[in-house]
Amino acid sequence: MADFDLSVDVLILGAGGGGLTAALAAHEAGAEVLVLEADPIPSGSTALSAGLIPAAGTAQQAAAGITDSPQSFATDIMAKADGEPDQALVNALTGAAAPTIAWLGDVFSEPLTVVDDFDYPGHSARRMHGLPSRTGQSLIDALRAACESRDIPIICERRGAEVIADSAIRGLIAELPDGGVERIGCRALILACGGFGGAPDLVARHTPAAATGTYFGHPTNRGEALAFADALNLKTAALSAYQGHGNVAHPHGILITWATITEGGIQVNANGERFWNEAQGYSEAAAAVLAQPGGIAFTIFDEPIAAIARQFEDFRNAEAAGAIKTAATVNDLATQFGLPTEALNAALAVPPGSPDQFGRTIKRHLKPPYCGVKVTGALFHTQGGLAVDAVGQAIRDDGTPMPGLYAVGGAAVGVSGNGDSGYLSGNGLLSAVVLGKLAGAAAAEHTK
Repeated sequence: MADFDLSVDVLILGAGGGGLTAALAAHEAGAEVLVLEADPIPSGSTALSAGLIPAAGTAQQAAAGITDSPQSFATDIMAKADGEPDQALVNALTGAAAPTIAWLGDVFSEPLTVVDDFDYPGHSARRMHGLPSRTGQSLIDALRAACESRDIPIICERRGAEVIADSAIRGLIAELPDGGVERIGCRALILACGGFGGAPDLVARHTPAAATGTYFGHPTNRGEALAFADALNLKTAALSAYQGHGNVAHPHGILITWATITEGGIQVNANGERFWNEAQGYSEAAAAVLAQPGGIAFTIFDEPIAAIARQFEDFRNAEAAGAIKTAATVNDLATQFGLPTEALNAALAVPPGSPDQFGRTIKRHLKPPYCGVKVTGALFHTQGGLAVDAVGQAIRDDGTPMPGLYAVGGAAVGVSGNGDSGYLSGNGLLSAVVLGKLAGAAAAEHTK
């Protein structure tokens, strides 16, 4: 590798949740690791999420009295996505999720806990695990601290420009902030550079249904992995898949937990009318909300639901920013949001316990004090990318594996099918963190 400025065993492009997890796993397996990051500091889409990783059969679930299994988890994923994801990849991720949670518990200085006080749509058990703050930023911070404590170098402001390969991976050309380049040799390369949500032309081409929504993902997700796929004749899959979210406070731009809906809240449009079955999921909610007048809606809930939502730092931030309104009466809440009083009262008067006109069964009538937040729909991240095997190894167009090349997170195909409705809560971090651990270990083994 004399033509390179430097060489390492495993080179990782991207310091989000997938890249940092892969770095820790590869380092643990004995490889010399280098992480490159386009931003001034590690962040990625993970930092914008709630930081919750789904896993089945964990010690945390057992302690909370939750019965679950990887098989049940896999069944839920396939059911949500109408059987479209690759079953082998689904099985690999759901099988490795619980061991990954246990491993992270040893890696981090504070424990991961299971969210045990509300349900996520499509999950047959409570299996979302996260750090106490329930933010993606805390997850990134913990992963970064773990890398730094192990002296794993993370070099920022380096964007991947070209993969160097012949019959196998040889290295990467990285662009510097001043326009210069570095040639870095490696025996294995892990693409953790995100999806293409930050590239409007690619979104319009592959996920046109999400093109009108606010992009709430990371701006550096510009589709480098797809460019590499074209150059290296790699197979891609499910490029039409994406995760939306229909509960982003507007204009504050703060994610509002879907617990505001699953615990009995509703959404109404500017006419004060409900417009869909909110129980379907927050990804589908993006398109449903964007189809309403002005592309906005109002999520209505009450104080007991707000008390559950406050475990999420984002919700507390929304309250501090004044995005969450409270009122003693429905009429007062309608006045605060400029909604028709009669229509809002009618929307909240749906009898609980039986399916309504949209097919949803409301848990209970909301009670005063009432709460509400003005929201819009957003594109969070794309779910299609490089086709990979069960350890994240990239697949060529002819179906053979590309030796030494791996993809995780948004750079790889996810397990969400081919649209927005197949996204099961946590699929993004499942493909980032769990696949990141698998790919990191596999890349290190490849270098041996």
